[in-house]
Amino acid sequence: MTLPMTNATMEKFGHPRSAVAEIGAWTVLVRPKQPTLGSLVLVCREQATAFSDLSPQAFADLREAVAGIERVLKGFVDYERINYLMLMMVDPDVHFHVIPRYEGTRSFGGVEVADAGWPGPPNLGSGADLDDAALDALAAELKARWVAA
Repeated sequence: MTLPMTNATMEKFGHPRSAVAEIGAWTVLVRPKQPTLGSLVLVCREQATAFSDLSPQAFADLREAVAGIERVLKGFVDYERINYLMLMMVDPDVHFHVIPRYEGTRSFGGVEVADAGWPGPPNLGSGADLDDAALDALAAELKARWVAA
C-alpha cells in the first residue's frame, strides 16, 4: 500500500516543520501547544478514521514508533509517566497526543513548562505555545536524538 506523504491532521500540527521522525505508517510531530515539555502528536498516514481500520502493518509499526518516542523523551525530559491520548474529536485521522508526565518543570531553549495536571490527568489547556523559532529548535533537538539513538 502506498501511503500519502501527509494528511490534514499532520498539516494542522505543523508538518513538515514539526516533524521528528517517520516510522512506517506513522509520523511523529512536535505538538505546537506543549502542555508538558516534549509533547508530541503521533499520526498515522493510512487513510483511516477508526483505530480498528488500520492495517496489520500499521499496528506493527506503532510498536516501533512508541519504543522510539519513549526512548527519546526519557532522555530529553526524564518523564515519570507517559500518556497516549486518542481524542480524534476535531481531527479525524487516527492519531495520538503523546504527553510526557513529570512532577515540577522542565525547560529547553528558554521555554519552561510545568506539568499543571500532575499527578492527575494532563491539563491540555495549560503549558507553552511554541513560536516558530521554539518549534524549530525543539523539533531539531528531538530529531537529532531520534537519529542518534
